[in-house]
Amino acid sequence: MGNLSTGHFRSDAPDRPSGCEKCETRRVSSSVTYYYYSPLSEAGGPPDHEGRLSTSLCPPAPPSAADSSSRTDDSSSPLSDSTLSSGDSASTSRPLVVFFSWFGAKPGPVAKYRDLYLDRGMDVLWVRSSVAHFLWPRWGLDHSLKVLNVLEGPQFSERPLLVHASSIGGYTFTQILSHIADGGERHRGVARRVVGQIYDSLVVGDLEYMAIGLGKTLLPRLQGLVKRVALLYFWLFKSHTADVYDRLVQVFRRGPVTAPALFFYSEDDALCHTAAVEDVMDSWRRRGVAVHGRKWEESVHAAHMRRHPADYVAALRRFLNSLPEAEIKTF
Repeated sequence: MGNLSTGHFRSDAPDRPSGCEKCETRRVSSSVTYYYYSPLSEAGGPPDHEGRLSTSLCPPAPPSAADSSSRTDDSSSPLSDSTLSSGDSASTSRPLVVFFSWFGAKPGPVAKYRDLYLDRGMDVLWVRSSVAHFLWPRWGLDHSLKVLNVLEGPQFSERPLLVHASSIGGYTFTQILSHIADGGERHRGVARRVVGQIYDSLVVGDLEYMAIGLGKTLLPRLQGLVKRVALLYFWLFKSHTADVYDRLVQVFRRGPVTAPALFFYSEDDALCHTAAVEDVMDSWRRRGVAVHGRKWEESVHAAHMRRHPADYVAALRRFLNSLPEAEIKTF
């Protein structure tokens, strides 16, 4: 697992993701990457008075060795003025999208989401998680605490946050919520800065759903065997796994963040129990949370935007335009 240092980035010079010439990227650790626009980039410019960039949507970036999620180099240096391009005074006030990706996410597919936000004046922090973070929640809690510390660091501490979690990414964010819930006022500032929540293909249901998800993720051809082994593992280490999962579900349902939420899901998703998702949505509405949902009869887990691109983007646009924060209304 990567070692995240609050407010620290790698010391090497920023590079632009392939295919997005006006983007800059900084690696926070092997599992966290920061994307932003350089106001001095050729043919680009800083956001206008509405927060939009005077650019067209950047094409998706193909996977590259420099951006591989398997990289483990966590060397870092103190954040300095050179971390962002000179003169980028808006960098500390632009909304920050915290994108918690699905397991095994590659830069190419993630770029489609990243560019959707970058082109509209928002910066993106891409957070990746491993199966180990799920199988042994203690490791996942350590990982999520380091991500939380990054969000509380000097570069991000004053910025409104938009959370976009896909599949297992919802689990990682829930672990962050657990730290916030258990930390009293220590981490409450992060919760108050969240202005919107987007959950795509949230993995929710009983342990069997989780075991099915592991099988489809790790060894699709042997998913039945993986499911049985996973259920045995959950039973053998119940106090370290199943009991923790149950607690995290309750944290998610009653969590400290009450910002408006949007759920993307489908009826044929074997990893996302429709009734369980809608039960969470109803419970949040009873708590006074503004909840929106877009459900399809047929789609693909963690790939609704690929399967229904126009519908997905339209629902996302409506949701962002409904948020009270003026900075988010950039579609």
